[in-house]
Amino acid sequence: MIVWRREDGVRLLSRSGREVTGHWRYLAEAGEALPAPTVLDGETVVWRHGRLDFGAVQSRAASSPRARITDPASYIAFDGLQHPVHGDVRSRPYTARRALLITLLKDIGPRTQATMASDDIEVARRWYEDLVAVGVEGIVAKPDRAYPAGYGWCVDCTTR
Repeated sequence: MIVWRREDGVRLLSRSGREVTGHWRYLAEAGEALPAPTVLDGETVVWRHGRLDFGAVQSRAASSPRARITDPASYIAFDGLQHPVHGDVRSRPYTARRALLITLLKDIGPRTQATMASDDIEVARRWYEDLVAVGVEGIVAKPDRAYPAGYGWCVDCTTR
């Protein structure tokens, strides 16, 4: 999901570009804490019984406002695409974009967080093996290069 913080508010867009702000109104409200203009790329997650529940994300998007209390969602940011000071940062290497992302999110609160990241292959392997127990469905490997439109990274799923 793309979080697009503008001067006039926040828009949430699906990967296909569909407007989903209405389904995730309180995540949009949390996005109001970001300075404008900011654009983030990430994923919405729901924790249930100590595990990530991606099925709950799908049903949560179409559910009642009460679900924000019973099944609260969080936004995990993978990348920063637009920065309020530095502008469009997609041409910068991932490490530079990530540093800006971490700075942007440091005071936002628990509903919006940066994803875990490491350039250590052994750490990534441990995550891949250990995090499946809490519902993580895979890892994303991004080269340290400019942000490509579409899917310019490798996804290795723990479930097939």
